Amino acid sequence: MVSKSGGLAGSQIVRPTPDTVLVITATMAAVKKTTLIYGAGLAMSAFALQWLDYQYTVRVFATELYVVLIAIGFTALGVWAGYRLTARPGSKQFEVNRAALDALLVSAREYEVLQLLANGHSNKEIAEQLCVSLNTVKTHVARLYEKLDVSRRTQAVRKAKSLRLIA
Repeated sequence: MVSKSGGLAGSQIVRPTPDTVLVITATMAAVKKTTLIYGAGLAMSAFALQWLDYQYTVRVFATELYVVLIAIGFTALGVWAGYRLTARPGSKQFEVNRAALDALLVSAREYEVLQLLANGHSNKEIAEQLCVSLNTVKTHVARLYEKLDVSRRTQAVRKAKSLRLIA
């Protein structure tokens, strides 16, 4: 259809006036407000349904829920205890306690014998490695026993480790 102005009916360009801009803005604000209200209502409804489902689940599976909670608690306790009670690898290299060596008056050769004792070598093997006689090794071992105040090889090694003389 053709209108009196010569254009198509219904396709007229309307210039907005300040009143129409205000009406459009107010309508958009009302739409946003309504959308927010409906969205909040739906969110509360979903929350209520989830809460009711949770209540039903807790009542039906009460024993299983308690078992799971206790298992989680003991697992956490085990992880904590394992972390606290296990030794962590030291980041430092082993350092010999020179003060203890000096206080005990352990000679360099006796210290070599002590290290070989700790490695599990016999007197004969120590004598061969150090190129000394068997009697010399026995003398060094006897002096180490006196200085460490022990009577056996295992005691000597244990005490030397506790004094940080050997690794």
